[in-house]
Amino acid sequence: MLPADFDFHTAVNQVPVLENYNSFTTNPLLQKLLAEYGGGWIQAPATAFGALMGSRTMQEAGDLANKNIPVLKTHDRFGNRLDIVDYHPAYHQMMEAAIQHQVHSVAWTGSKQGAYLAHSTLSYLKQQIDEGSSCPLTMTFAVVPSLKIEPDIAKEWLPRVLSNEYDPRHIPYTQKKGVTFGMAMTEPQGGSDVRANLTFAQPVGNGIYQITGRKWFCSAPMSDAFLVLAQTPQGLSCFLVPRFTPDGTKNTLYFQRLKDKLGNKSNASAEVEFHAAFGQLIGETGRGVPNIMEMVRHTRLDCAVGSAATMQRAVAEAIHHCHHRFAFGKKLIDQPLMKNVLADLCLESAAATTLAMRLAKGFDDALTDEAALHFTRIGTAIGKFWNTKRAVLVLGEALECIGGNGYVETSIMPRLYRDIPVNAIWEGSGNIQALDVLRAMHKEPHSIAAFMHYLELAKGLDKYLDLHLENLQPLIAHPDEYNARIIVEKMALAMQAIELIRVAPQTLAPLFCAARLSPQRHLTWGTLPAEKGLEEVMNMTYQEY
Repeated sequence: MLPADFDFHTAVNQVPVLENYNSFTTNPLLQKLLAEYGGGWIQAPATAFGALMGSRTMQEAGDLANKNIPVLKTHDRFGNRLDIVDYHPAYHQMMEAAIQHQVHSVAWTGSKQGAYLAHSTLSYLKQQIDEGSSCPLTMTFAVVPSLKIEPDIAKEWLPRVLSNEYDPRHIPYTQKKGVTFGMAMTEPQGGSDVRANLTFAQPVGNGIYQITGRKWFCSAPMSDAFLVLAQTPQGLSCFLVPRFTPDGTKNTLYFQRLKDKLGNKSNASAEVEFHAAFGQLIGETGRGVPNIMEMVRHTRLDCAVGSAATMQRAVAEAIHHCHHRFAFGKKLIDQPLMKNVLADLCLESAAATTLAMRLAKGFDDALTDEAALHFTRIGTAIGKFWNTKRAVLVLGEALECIGGNGYVETSIMPRLYRDIPVNAIWEGSGNIQALDVLRAMHKEPHSIAAFMHYLELAKGLDKYLDLHLENLQPLIAHPDEYNARIIVEKMALAMQAIELIRVAPQTLAPLFCAARLSPQRHLTWGTLPAEKGLEEVMNMTYQEY
């Protein structure tokens, strides 16, 4: 019998919302990685940004921007073309905060060693409140090397690209304090096979072209300009297509509809038509793919970082829940099987974060070290492939740890679960990444040589790693397309193990090697081989505030 004064309207044994915490200082592993990889100076700005991203204000902004999704307005009431996308104020709030904190620019403007690490750390923290608004930030960051191919274009655009003032006004770029960039590569008939594109460019002189055709996915359509692939007589070429022409006239690109996507809801993706639109050639004609790949290589870095970040947020939510929730006589986090599951998820999150930050370090090193440049050429595709794949699995298990309270839309977990597949699809799906690694192995011998040297230096670090490298060697020696995913998976695991051994606390690396590289490894979460050190693994990944 319930007591007469039973309170039907107050729930007990419920978990407080994870908010008003610092997403940087509660992540000891990330702090250690920055120190080990030469980015110690990032601690102060990351601490400030982590406090902002963990605040209730920014958590609510992420929620609001995804519940009030962008709306396309093609015409005004008189029938005039508008082609504008309206976003909820919360979207602009997140964009303004990120741009003011240099998420998009610090890699290019930072004067100290580790500027890419700084960018990746800030991106990692930003990603944990919203996937969608991270998309235009990534493209604005990543467009810089492609713009630099054309000095005159770089001179015109880079001051606004690297500005730390967010200016969402739909006006000519020459009148703006800061700009953002998008991308339009794929078409209905080709998808990732961009060489099947039909959009064509007609030269009119002085590097100016008229672009005619359609694109199936135009990311972040309210950007001020886009990099676009179009055919010329010399082959597929890369063009800068602004929303307004240099004389202030609205350019002739017309948005047809916004995609109704699985996730990534706060960010718009559009179908667009170009009707003899103004475009400027980037680089040589016929070299569109290599020229835009400079941008894609950087967006792939952010895909690896973003997937690690979303894993981290989901695992933090699971640990936070289990830390506060009692079941069967004790806290969930103290139940042996749940502890095994949580520690296993933390181990995966730690390995993903370490791999992502190692790639960022590689980008930094590549500025002065040619071998590092070759290493990141192949390593970025490996990291993008692996982190985006593993993140999907982590999200499902983290959601299960929380149970029904994680399965309702008032929790952040459904949004994270819907958002996470996008990083595997965007910038080349898993097969594209695996084939890109094989292509580098065949056509860029310096890349595979740099990677093999990296593996050679790791021999003797761990018995399971040694066995893993022994099994990997013949696959690399005789690569074929059918086994491409096996090769890339093994390369990714090797990178994670090596970096954890070198930079992570002593408990993490042996546990990772035993759980992921040994012949006795298992396929489900919560199957770690030893109980020793599980709490340290969890505390290094997310330290309950």
